[in-house]
Amino acid sequence: MYRNEHPNPQFKRDFYICLNGLWEFGKGKCLDVQSPDLKNVIEVPFCPESVLSGIGDTDYITDCVYSRLINVSQEDLSGRLVLHFGAVDYIAEVYVNGKFAVRHVGGYTAFEANITPFAVAGENRITVVVHDDVRENIPSGKQCKEPNPHGCFYTRTTGIWQTVWLEKTPENYIKKVKFYPDPLNKSIKAEVFAEGCAQTKINVFFEGRLVGSAEGYTEYRRVFDIALSEAHLWEAGKGNLYDVEVIFGEDKVCSYFGLRTVTYDGKKFKINGKSVFQRLVLDQGYYEDGIYTAKEAEQFEKDIKLSMSLGFNGARLHQKVFEQRYLYESDKAGYLVWGEFPSWGMKYDCLDSLGTFISQWSEVIEQYFNHPSIVIWCPLNEVWEDLENSKLIRDIRFVEAAYSATKALDGTRPCIDASGGYHGKFTDIFDFHNYHLSKKTLKYVEDINKSDILTMDKTYAPAAAQESVLYDGKLPLIASEYGGMAYSCKGKNWGYHTFDSEEDFLAEYLGMTKSYLSCEKISGFCYTQLYDVEQEQNGLFFYDRKRKFSDRILKEIADCNKLAAAIEK
Repeated sequence: MYRNEHPNPQFKRDFYICLNGLWEFGKGKCLDVQSPDLKNVIEVPFCPESVLSGIGDTDYITDCVYSRLINVSQEDLSGRLVLHFGAVDYIAEVYVNGKFAVRHVGGYTAFEANITPFAVAGENRITVVVHDDVRENIPSGKQCKEPNPHGCFYTRTTGIWQTVWLEKTPENYIKKVKFYPDPLNKSIKAEVFAEGCAQTKINVFFEGRLVGSAEGYTEYRRVFDIALSEAHLWEAGKGNLYDVEVIFGEDKVCSYFGLRTVTYDGKKFKINGKSVFQRLVLDQGYYEDGIYTAKEAEQFEKDIKLSMSLGFNGARLHQKVFEQRYLYESDKAGYLVWGEFPSWGMKYDCLDSLGTFISQWSEVIEQYFNHPSIVIWCPLNEVWEDLENSKLIRDIRFVEAAYSATKALDGTRPCIDASGGYHGKFTDIFDFHNYHLSKKTLKYVEDINKSDILTMDKTYAPAAAQESVLYDGKLPLIASEYGGMAYSCKGKNWGYHTFDSEEDFLAEYLGMTKSYLSCEKISGFCYTQLYDVEQEQNGLFFYDRKRKFSDRILKEIADCNKLAAAIEK
């Protein structure tokens, strides 16, 4: 069995049974949820399009069925026996012994079902019925709507692609905990949400030492103020995580937090009041053999270390909601990331999918709220016109609603309304995408320095884009996509620009990157991209994460990325 680690260290109980491994599997609609006649087996949690699943079917799979038997003891049925899914793309209906347990819409967030009313002591059948068609008006990120991958669209992901597990809780249990760190006052607020009422105790540890505690009676919801005897700040390159134990009656959950705040002071991005330049790299979260799902959780730490070895201090997690385990590794490493929604696939020219977006984006924010590594929310990307029909221009209300919903759900982080220059009236940060080479990039940066005018606006915000807002010189500014250069790229593979010489590639990289670092009005950059993804071969590493460049080239890239930025001085 692959991927048998606990999927979410931020909310972990002692009782944990991993249900990854072999499941029965079949394409098409399900006619009998009690006794489905399925001809194949699949390795969960890998999607059927992937090699690791054992299926490897990259055709459209609009409907499919999973099923397996599990054994449950009589003791397991005391209290609540909960079935968890890390993520299933896109609509999942779950049945236990032929009885409907839960329906979830959305391919990127976790959901659960209390299966106690449907389970029996002994053998039980779990059946999961899935519908997923990326050609519909749904969030699908970089999944290709065409039969075959092309451009910056990749192989589709259908069905279960994150861990499935069982968990046991008492009748009165902890539903969630939210942490609000306060480094200035050396304290933390812990908001406990629970089912029922019970005496509650919270213990906070740092490296095994008890550094804070609070207790009191909780009735469904309570906020605890906890003073910390030791202050260890979460910062770039230093995770300094505090471990937390929350006891509510007979229930206990283990979690953690980082002591940090993220703010903008004028145009400066600050962590705990200290100016930090965001040296980011674009990470798409794709894997050669598992597509959306890494073969081993250790791959997350390896990818972060690859990035940091090149002098990046974080990543823009692009058009995908990454697994909780990836964010756990980011939290530990002090690795800055943007939390982004896979918004491509939706129609922006009308409000038909706005409810779908807000419902699913709300789940993302709630489930990922406690990760200190998430420093910026980015609900939308390149909301320009319809991807299939450029005559269908966005409805600006979609963008404004995305920003407003994000800030209503989380006022502790900055939010970019829609990355890529097509901003609306409301955003905390103005970012732009620039895939021109160093000569034009230098001219854009000179214009910003001299007159606070972003001439890039004229490329990315034509009059046809309904109510696009040009840069006014006041908001913080980030070059959130640039580069995209391919080295020795052949055939149908591509990059925005292709170089056959390492020296030529390096010269362009240094020219572009130093331009952004030298501008005292730019607070960060994000280079496209860390590794190749299928036919898009503009990564700094190959798709399998093997080295693409010589030691000297990689060192020069790292040395450049580590240079002091003008805005930090």
